[in-house]
Amino acid sequence: MTKILITEDDPLMSRMYQKIFTFEGFEVIMAEDGQDGLDKIRSEKPTLVMLDVMMPNLNGFEVLDKLKADPETKAIPVVMLTNLSSQQDAENAMLKGAVKYIVKSEHDPKQVADMIKEILAGYTRDDIPTATS
Repeated sequence: MTKILITEDDPLMSRMYQKIFTFEGFEVIMAEDGQDGLDKIRSEKPTLVMLDVMMPNLNGFEVLDKLKADPETKAIPVVMLTNLSSQQDAENAMLKGAVKYIVKSEHDPKQVADMIKEILAGYTRDDIPTATS
């Protein structure tokens, strides 16, 4: 089963994404802040990570940097899921190694789940696409 780790500090958003991804047939692991997410990524080795940007302890960009610097986790695809709609933030995320930058307010949870399914269908862990800007 495909394992998705969702790092989201807003309890309402967290439950909403957990429900939709579980309904779509994914095994879902939740993390409530950046450090919790980083710890769970290292222990659970998810198929894909969804990261909020604005979180306590470590923000999404800091978690992304640590993941991509670690040989054990660098191949795990990361999708940034945030309310920050700045073009600069999106470009920064892609340059750091994220495979997609999704603005929450522009997509409903079902659309986000569909995007994640498309990303997962497009490659395997051994064939991670390079980030495009």
